Amino acid sequence: MRHKFAVIGLGIFGNSIATTLAERGAEVIAIDNDEDHVEAIKDQVAYAVALDATDIRALEAQNIGDMDAVIVAIGEDFEALLITTANLQELNVKRVITRASNKQQRRILEKMGVQEILSPEGEVGKTVAERLLQPSIRTFLPLPDNYEIVEINAPRNIANRSVAKISLREKYNLNLITIKRFFEEIQDGKPTQVEHIIGVPKADTIIYPSDILLLIGKKQDVKRFIDINR
Repeated sequence: MRHKFAVIGLGIFGNSIATTLAERGAEVIAIDNDEDHVEAIKDQVAYAVALDATDIRALEAQNIGDMDAVIVAIGEDFEALLITTANLQELNVKRVITRASNKQQRRILEKMGVQEILSPEGEVGKTVAERLLQPSIRTFLPLPDNYEIVEINAPRNIANRSVAKISLREKYNLNLITIKRFFEEIQDGKPTQVEHIIGVPKADTIIYPSDILLLIGKKQDVKRFIDINR
């Protein structure tokens, strides 16, 4: 099944996300109130439409609630970004990802209950697209020669198995750098889940379902590992 995404706001940042998603095989609806932006991208995505995203009825008419995720990439008009985000929340969109241009905007969006906030200064469109297409990937760092370092949630099919039995290097051409693991600690008198690095994993280290793995390898090998074991 193809992933379905909508990108609202087609400046440089939104255009980069939309075109990268489309290049990776996703079905993308690109939305902007500027017809020139829509015209520039229409041949690169499944559907491009000029509309005012602050109009909830206009969004609803595009079946926006059927999307796997909607990315609000509006850059200059923060009021429009807020109204659009609120509209998406009201329409019960599964996953709303919103852009913040500064710390103040981020705080406002957090108070609205937005869980995923993008800062274009720290993220590029290709990185965002990668995270959308591979939800298991939490962060990744592209390297030369098609290599990357990725931080992924432990795939379901390898949970409760030892590092040796998974055979990352032999089967997948991947190297495990370390594991992030959550431990319950008492903070301010309350039990809290705290993330710790467990160091260099040994052959008999067991991978728990809640672990986060830090891997290095070629992009296609990472994808194959996730696809096989999800």
